[in-house]
Order: sequence, then C-alpha cells, then structure tokens
Amino acid sequence: MTTELRRLRNYIGGEFKDAADGRTTEVVNPATGEAYATAPLSGQADVDAAMAAAAAAFPGWRDTTPSERQKALLKIADAFEARADELVAAESENTGKPLGLTASEELPPMVDQIRFFAGAARLLEGRSAGEYMEGMTSIIRREPVGVCAQVAPWNYPMMMAVWKFAPAIAAGNTVVLKPSDTTPASTVLMAEIIDSVLPKGVFNVICGDRETGKAMVEHSTPAMASITGSVRAGMQVAESASKDVKRVHLELGGKAPVVVFQDADIAKAVEDIAVAGYFNAGQDCTAATRVLVHESIHDEFVSALAKAAADTKTGQPDDEDVLYGPLNNPNQLKQVAGFIERLPAHAKVEAGGHQVGEKGYFYAPTVVSGLKQDDEIIQNEVFGPVITVQSFTDEAQAVEYANGVEFALASSVWTKDHGRAMRMSKNLDFGCVWINTHIPLVAEMPHGGFKKSGYGKDLSAYGFEDYTRIKHVMTSLDG
Repeated sequence: MTTELRRLRNYIGGEFKDAADGRTTEVVNPATGEAYATAPLSGQADVDAAMAAAAAAFPGWRDTTPSERQKALLKIADAFEARADELVAAESENTGKPLGLTASEELPPMVDQIRFFAGAARLLEGRSAGEYMEGMTSIIRREPVGVCAQVAPWNYPMMMAVWKFAPAIAAGNTVVLKPSDTTPASTVLMAEIIDSVLPKGVFNVICGDRETGKAMVEHSTPAMASITGSVRAGMQVAESASKDVKRVHLELGGKAPVVVFQDADIAKAVEDIAVAGYFNAGQDCTAATRVLVHESIHDEFVSALAKAAADTKTGQPDDEDVLYGPLNNPNQLKQVAGFIERLPAHAKVEAGGHQVGEKGYFYAPTVVSGLKQDDEIIQNEVFGPVITVQSFTDEAQAVEYANGVEFALASSVWTKDHGRAMRMSKNLDFGCVWINTHIPLVAEMPHGGFKKSGYGKDLSAYGFEDYTRIKHVMTSLDG
C-alpha cells in the first residue's frame, strides 16, 4: 500500500501555488528516512512571480505607520502561539526534533522575538534634527531597503524564518523567503497562518533547492539578500549579490571555543557543555563543540564529559527522554561520520563515534580527545553531536587556540576569576562571549559573527537596523 504524500505549495502574492513547470521534490522525515510530502522545485518563473508580488506590495507596506506594522506582527505572534501544536508538529516532522523540547525551547523564543521586533518598529533611532550648518536644518530618515530575498537553513527552520522575516517586515520591507529544500513544511504552515494578517505580497514563500536560492539572489528586484547557511553558500551569495551591489546579510558557520580554566566548577561546566554541544544534534553554529581545558584538569574533565555523553540519549521525536533527534539528511550523517573515520592516530574517541539504529539519521553523542590545533576536526565545522577536547597550558595559549580557526561566531569562558573572564572576553575574537554558560540567546541582544562566520546581526535593535537605510535631508531655513 502506497501512502499518499502531502502536497506543499509556494505562497506568492497571497495565493498558494505549485511550481510553474510542475516540478517537485520529496521531503523526508529524518527520524524515519521516509518521504512524507512533496514541495515545489521552484524555477525562474516562480522567482519572478514572487519578486513581482513583493515589489508590488512594497510601496503600500513601506508607507504604513510603525504602529500598523507593530499591530500586524503582534497578531502574527498571537496566531503562532494559538497554533503552537501544529507548528511544533510540522517542525518535528521537518527535522526529527523532539516534540517536547521544540515546544518548550523553540516556539516560545520565536514568539517572543516577533513581539520584540513589533516593538522595535516604533523605536528607530537617529541623530536629532538640528542646524549643523548655518541657515540649514538637517534631519535623518530611516527607510526600509525594499524587497528582501531571504534564505533560511534546515537546522532551525521555524526560528530562522522568524529571524529573517520579522525584522524585515517590522522595518517596512517586503519579503521573499526560501526555506531549505529538506525542511519546507513549517515555513509553508507559517505562510498559511500569516495569510490572514498581512496584505498580499508582503510575505512570500518559495520552495526549492540551491538553484532557486541562486536565482533569488541574482534577481534584479531585491535590494537585500540575507542567508543563514554554510560559509560556501555565503561566499556564493556575496559574489552573486556584488554584481548589482545588493546589500548582503550573512550568518554562516561557527566553531565555538569553550575555554575551561582550572578554577571552573567542573561538574556544572560538563553538564552545561554537554547540553550546549548535543542539543539539536549539534546542528547549531554556536554549539559548544570545541572544548579547551586547562592541562591540570584535562583528564578529570574528559572522563566526566564522556560519562555525560554516555548518559545523553537520542531517539524518536515522541520519546520524552531524548535530548536530540537525528541529523537532518543522509549527506549530513555521512559528513559527521567522515570526520570520525578520518581522525588522526593521536586522537581518541572517548564516547560515541557511531550511527545509532537502522532507521533515520541518528548519531551517538561523541567525545574526541588528544587532538592538535591543526587537525581537520578542530579547524572545520562538524555540525553534529561531536565534542572535541584539547588541553592548554596558560591563558595566552588558550586565546591562541580559541582564535586559531577561520570562524568567529560564538565562544564561552568558564572561570571564577572575574579579571580573567574580562580579559578573555576582550581577547576572544568572536561575536558573542558567554561566561560560565553557553548558548542562551535573548531578543534584545545581537547575534552574529566575524571572519568567515559572516557579517550583519540577527536579533536586537542592531538586527532591525540592518533592514533599514539612512537618508540625510537638509533644508534651507530661508526657503
């Protein structure tokens, strides 16, 4: 007996549509490895239609007042909250994530972030009007940039969609958003919910693959391209956008150092790092996956972390005891396994290091020790439930090792010494430094990195301002 697959569709100009040429891709539940839906494989005609709809809607949405945009976003937040169970179910089917943790750890922050940007819509700041030249008054206008082409990743499909559309729409822009080809279901559901709130064309969703995203970025209509994804994808977007000088917002990879000094509370550090490293199967650019431990406590720490890994459970979404679900797709499973298979002889697998079960794309919580700074697994992003451990001798070496990668998104320091914590936070070359914790995010504070982790900020007033442009208006007092 063949089970009929659910049919997902694009959302363009307030209407749900198939791809113009009828092409589709299968959407697979990574917890089972089985297809459960089809989604449009959008081509140039679909991108053209979505961009046209967003462009047509822009003048009207641009001219709404901040209070009107705030009201709309608050309605969206309320609607998401009212349909939380549906969103969680769609996200879990998208990703294989545990239902309970998705409901408690992802949906509430999402809703809160929408409400934050609703408020931010009414709090744009700039220089005060004044006479900076005799006989002339200057004012600053903050304006929306226009149509925004946005590409969201597969690790947090719902939340990253919010990080994209909420600040853009709050600032008066219109949006064409593409979810990952492996995780479109929750974004399409969001479009269904948003349909009753926003004017047609303000928010559009097109499904598709890498070529669809490329067509969006290269399209002449958008004034801005925003992507959360791999460094390779970000570089391609930046190159494509440069051809017509589009504004670009990039949130890319990470390789977060977790620096544990000898005076740290080892039990607390191990407990928190294990959660921050394995949550979402380590598929998080800020995951606590690269631990640097002072040599005097190295062996004790590794032993405790290996035990924590052994006590961490992965499994099906409806199992309330699991911390994380499967990797997103077979290619990601192959990538993670490949890092372990290629480990140098001096490395030691302290826990895990293998696939779990025969169904779905599950990988065991893994700890690897004995590593050197130039090892592949230290320098490159694994994006899986793998925590590496290195030892360091002093503060200077800790900083050298921590900064000695191409990524610069997030980091953490574990110490009871306030002065050391402040020195480390100054010297760590990362967009975020947590002290005695790792991974908490709040809507009011910016998230974004340096170096190959990209540029531009998500969340916060800084993230909101990224979706605005600045115009100087000067008028003669004699006219």
